[in-house]
Amino acid sequence: MIYLDNAATSWPKPESVYRIADQVLREEAGNPGRSGHALSLVARRRIEDTRLLLAKLFNIPKPERIIFTLNTTDALNLAIKGLMLKEFLAGRGSHVVTSSMEHNSVIRPLGVMQRYGVGCTKVAVCPVNGVDPNDVKITIDKKTKLVVWNHVSNVCGTVNSIAEIGAICRERNIPFLVDAAQSAGTMPIDVQAMGIGLLAFPGHKGLFGPQGTGGLYIAEDLVPLPLREGGTGSHSEDSAQPQDLPDRYESGTMNVAGIAALGEGVRFLLGQGLENVKNHVTKLANRLINGLPGLKFHGPSVGHGVVSVSFDNIAPAEAALVLENTFGIAVRPGLHCAPDAHRTLGTLDSGGTVRIGIGYLNTEDDIDKCVEALAAIAKG
Repeated sequence: MIYLDNAATSWPKPESVYRIADQVLREEAGNPGRSGHALSLVARRRIEDTRLLLAKLFNIPKPERIIFTLNTTDALNLAIKGLMLKEFLAGRGSHVVTSSMEHNSVIRPLGVMQRYGVGCTKVAVCPVNGVDPNDVKITIDKKTKLVVWNHVSNVCGTVNSIAEIGAICRERNIPFLVDAAQSAGTMPIDVQAMGIGLLAFPGHKGLFGPQGTGGLYIAEDLVPLPLREGGTGSHSEDSAQPQDLPDRYESGTMNVAGIAALGEGVRFLLGQGLENVKNHVTKLANRLINGLPGLKFHGPSVGHGVVSVSFDNIAPAEAALVLENTFGIAVRPGLHCAPDAHRTLGTLDSGGTVRIGIGYLNTEDDIDKCVEALAAIAKG
């Protein structure tokens, strides 16, 4: 199989990721922070080592501000609901600014918050050039308590000016939540330089970790309400949830093997160099875009790694089936859990697009074979 669905989850992983997951499960699978014996201590060390590596990757000054979650969706729910419910319980009116091309992991939690009286404004995004930061600026009002934006569109690879939006939010003292589902591990992210107050990221995509891993960075001046309480291995004498991080948001037994493997994925990326990773993915995406055989192409002309196409003569789902069954190429058709993005692209009512997700471990040969296959399908 030629795997070009890395926007959904990366595959294959670096060999070191597989090795460490197996090693932890076989030799180090104690419950972190719950005991003082060797297995518990080494498990705890694995988790904290991964936290340190992520802090280095994203330039986060205090690693304990990184909360491990199940995935980006889990992280986004914690950030959005944790902040907005806090405003609601305090009896304050609130307003959120977001984009017209967000994933359902943002849109659905915001929909729930709207039932609690939270206002929401969606700013139009140009699929080619991204949002105009001035459009964000003029949408912010006195009730705005959160701005949430994707760094890169999961549908067509549109890159947004996160640093410029972050500067606006910093100037207005408004929390800025960034959905880095498609950029973590493939594009440089500096939470301090970019004015990011909350960064939601997956472990299983560009960071090469296993599925079921992800995280949320929370800046020091932000205190979302926890969405769950329980055992943390600390302050066990107290019936209330600990206030210190990361324990405030990490109740229950941690996914030690998954988090350790995520750390190994981050270590691999740091060793490769993030600029090298970005340049390789961009080179492959541009090779694909420049070789497209007259198909409908959606998104920026310079690729980031997520490329969407559609055909005149065949539906996206059928095209993906042909790509797999005839050519052995795995892609993802449909609406990609982002109906707002497809509404912006004008592809919502036609079954969406065929999304090609390029990863760092893909090759030029993979791309060339994909171009040949797309050409064959376009010719019928």
